[in-house]
Amino acid sequence: MNWLGVSRCRLVTVDGLDLHVEALDAVDGTPVLDIKPWFTVMGPQGDVREPGWPSEMLADYYADPHV
Repeated sequence: MNWLGVSRCRLVTVDGLDLHVEALDAVDGTPVLDIKPWFTVMGPQGDVREPGWPSEMLADYYADPHV
């Protein structure tokens, strides 16, 4: 079975055909099939409401596990 994930990350630099990103939610070496820019105007419209538990549950999600 092939799993396709959707993630967003921050573009740090472009070096020829290499894109350097950070905060990508993927295992190192995972192939990237597509990349698209993010435009605020294409994001959620109006007020965004979210319960408190996702922020609590994911508080250390991007923390360095080696620290």
